[in-house]
Amino acid sequence: MAHALLSTIIAAAALGLLSCRFGEDRAPAAEAVYVGSHELALLGELSPEAEIVARVHHGDKLRILERRRRFVRVRSADGHEGWVDGHALLSAEQMSRLRRLSLEAASMPSHGAATVFSALNVHATPHRQAPSFFQLQEGDRVEVVAQRIEPRTPYRPEADDSDLLGQPPWRLPPDWTPPPEGADEWALVRIPDGRAGWVLAPRLVMAIPDEVAQYAEGHRITSYFALGAVRDQEQMRHHWLWTTVAGRLRPYDFDSFRVFVWNARRRRYETAHIERNLTGYFPVEVRPGAAGRAGGEPTRFSLLLRERDGRLWRRTYAFAGHRVRLEQRRPWDPPLDHGAPLVVEPTANVPPDGEGQRPEIRRRIRSWFE
Repeated sequence: MAHALLSTIIAAAALGLLSCRFGEDRAPAAEAVYVGSHELALLGELSPEAEIVARVHHGDKLRILERRRRFVRVRSADGHEGWVDGHALLSAEQMSRLRRLSLEAASMPSHGAATVFSALNVHATPHRQAPSFFQLQEGDRVEVVAQRIEPRTPYRPEADDSDLLGQPPWRLPPDWTPPPEGADEWALVRIPDGRAGWVLAPRLVMAIPDEVAQYAEGHRITSYFALGAVRDQEQMRHHWLWTTVAGRLRPYDFDSFRVFVWNARRRRYETAHIERNLTGYFPVEVRPGAAGRAGGEPTRFSLLLRERDGRLWRRTYAFAGHRVRLEQRRPWDPPLDHGAPLVVEPTANVPPDGEGQRPEIRRRIRSWFE
C-alpha cells in the first residue's frame, strides 16, 4: 500500500513538473521591436527627470516588457531595461519596409541633388511624428527621387504603410484641395550612406548652379537635369532643363519647365525654351544623345502632362544645339499597380548616380511608360 501511494505521489509530482515546463513553453515571448530613431534614451522610470539607463541606436533590437499607453518598458540586447516612447519604435514589419524603401529608391532616377540650410530630420514615413533615423546638417546633400502630399492626420505607428511610395500626384483629382487639417509636401531622398527616407520638401533647396537658379522668379525648383555641355575656354558649361512650381500643396509636381543654354560668345545663360501653365508629373525622363557628332542623335527628354482634355499625355522633346522641338505626343495610361515604384532609366544628372542600381526592377517598370 505504501509503495503504491509513493508511486502515485511521484507520478503526480512528475506530471506537475511537466505541466509547469509546458506552461513555460506556452508563455508568450517578449515582443521584439527595433529602434526607429537615430538615438533613443532608456529611462529608469516614467519621468522627464528620470535617470538615463542606456542609449540605443537606429536598428537596435529591443524586447517589450510592459506597456503604459504610448510608453513601453524595453530590454536591450545587452540587458539594460528602461522606458521609451513607443512612437520611436518600429515593428519587424516596419523595419523591413524601411529597408525595402531604400532598395526601391536606389533604383529610381534622381530629380537632382538638393541641400539644406539648417538641420532637417529624415523620417521613416512621411509624417512629422514618425521616427527620425537620420538628421541632415547644413550643407549636406541628398538625391531627390520622389514627392508626395500627405494630410496631417494623427500619427498611428501601427498603421499599414505597405504602399511605400504612396499615391502619386497624377492620381489626385485636378481640383484637389488640402483637407481641413492641412497637409505637407514630402520628398523621398537618398542620403549619402545609401539609405532612403522622407523629408519636408519645402526645406530642400535644389542644388542647380546659382547663375541658373536666379531665374526661378520666386517659384520652387522641383527637378533639374543636365542636357549636355559646351566648353567655354577651360571650363565645361552644362545646358539645363528644370521644372518649377508656383505655390504649395499643388496636386501636381510642376507647372512650368524651361531649358537653359550657355551662350559661349556672350558668356551667360539664356532661355532656349519655356512652357508655362502646365499640369506636370514626375518622372521626367532624359535620354542623352550625341548631338555634338556629325549625324548624332539629339538628347531627348519627355514629360508627363495632363492636358485640357483631362487625359495624361507623354510629350517627348528633342534638344540639339540650342534648339528644342516637340517630337512626339502620345496618350499615357496609368499602370494598374500604382503601389509599385515609378522607375525609368537613370537621367543625365550631374554628377551621375550609378551606384545601387537594380536593372531588373528598372526593366520591369520601364514597360509602363512605353
